[in-house]
Amino acid sequence: MRIEITDLHKSFGTLTVFDGLNIKFEPGEIAVVMGRSGQGKSVMLKHLVGLEKPEAGQILIDGRDITGLRESELYPIRMRFGMIFQNGGMLQSLNVEDNVALPLIEVQGSDRHAIMDKVHEKLKMVGLEGKEKQSVTTLSGGQQKRVAIARALVQDADCLLFDEPTAGLDPPISQTVDEVIMEVNQQTGATMIVVTHDLVSAFQVGQRLHLLDKGKVVASGTPDEFRRIDTPVVREFLKRGTLIGQEGGGR
Repeated sequence: MRIEITDLHKSFGTLTVFDGLNIKFEPGEIAVVMGRSGQGKSVMLKHLVGLEKPEAGQILIDGRDITGLRESELYPIRMRFGMIFQNGGMLQSLNVEDNVALPLIEVQGSDRHAIMDKVHEKLKMVGLEGKEKQSVTTLSGGQQKRVAIARALVQDADCLLFDEPTAGLDPPISQTVDEVIMEVNQQTGATMIVVTHDLVSAFQVGQRLHLLDKGKVVASGTPDEFRRIDTPVVREFLKRGTLIGQEGGGR
């Protein structure tokens, strides 16, 4: 999926979130969107699936502007996206396989055998084979994130949206989640957009990085290109993550 946001403007009352936002996401890439809190990263994700409407500008999904579409027209577009929420979004009363199956049950209805075959395939893809009947309450934070990724994958989404996928996780668990994101990207070819404050994770998984500040993209590039950007806003932002300069970042 190719996504292009052009001259996007959005405010909430007197708060300006986007003041001419321009950003592109290419098919099959892992793109990371960074920025301080309150810069509109999560709001941008909501715009991509039509949950928020801009005051001006365009959002092109494979060349089609979605900003003026009705709810009935947005539904098939939303089905092309999979969303991985910061808290995982698991239903605690359901086991692992039933959580993953939810999106398909809504669409396919009663064909449970076909649904479960697909659920087990996606759980294997994220390294949770054998956990199908386990309660999600017994899983670690990293395992719950992997269940959330499997649930997004079960729709065969063209684009996966990650909202702070490593938030609240210890570094070794964050590393595991990063590895799953990269492996899934290689296996599916899906476009992936990762919103994160975790600079170590950003430079590990990101093939292209974007920094938001004051309603606009102020820097973009591959991890190596990004490290070489010498502007005050980039220097200040990167100062918070000393590990990103170490060996091993980026692809």
